[in-house]
Amino acid sequence: MDDKVLIAKRVALELKDGDLVNLGIGLPTTVPHYLRPGVQIYFQSENGIIGMAPLPGAGMADPSLTDAGGGYTGAIPGAASIDSCLSFGLIRGGHLDLTVLGGMEVDEQGHLANWMVPGRMVAGMGGAMDLVTGARRVIVAMTHTVKGKPKILKCCTLPLTSVRRVDLIVTEMAVIEPVEEGLVLRETAPGVSVEQVVASTGAWLIIPYNVAEMPIH
Repeated sequence: MDDKVLIAKRVALELKDGDLVNLGIGLPTTVPHYLRPGVQIYFQSENGIIGMAPLPGAGMADPSLTDAGGGYTGAIPGAASIDSCLSFGLIRGGHLDLTVLGGMEVDEQGHLANWMVPGRMVAGMGGAMDLVTGARRVIVAMTHTVKGKPKILKCCTLPLTSVRRVDLIVTEMAVIEPVEEGLVLRETAPGVSVEQVVASTGAWLIIPYNVAEMPIH
C-alpha cells in the first residue's frame, strides 16, 4: 500500500459521524476518499465552504469549488458557502471538532512546524496557526522521514506553527500520541517493528508494554 494512502486511511478512522472537520493542504485532502461506510463528515475549508466531498467523477470540476490548496472539490447536498469572517469565526471560536494538517516537523513536546522553511518563498501562513490553536483536536498526517531524515525531533528546527500540543501524529510507520510526559507510541504499521520506529525517530518515545498494530480498513 502506498505510504500516503495508508496514512489517510488511518486518519479516516479518527473521524466520527457528524464531525465538523478542516483538512489542510496536500495529504490531508485525500482523507475523505477513505471514510467508513455510513459515516457523514462535514468537511470545512477556510476559504468558505462547509460540506466538501470528493469530486463525483471526471469532468465534474467547478472552479468555484476548491479546497484550501486550490484543488477542485465536490460538495454534499445541502453544502453551505460562507464568507471568510464566518469561516475563521468557526475556527478561532473553537467550533471545529477536528483538523487534519500536514507537517514538516513535530517535536518531543508535540509542537508542530508546518508553515515555512526560512529562506524560501512562502505565500503566508494561511489558516495553519488558527487551526492548530482553535480546533478541538489536531491530527498531524505526515511521512515519518524525509530523504531518510526524521521529521519527529527532540526540538523543531523550523518556525513553530503554534505553541499548542497536537493531539495525534499519524505516519506510514506509526501512530504517536503527544502527552504531557512526551511522545507515546500507540501503534505500529503492519510489518513495522517498534525498533524500526525508534530508529527512524529523532525524539525520545515512551513505549507502553503493549503497542497495537495499526488498524487499516
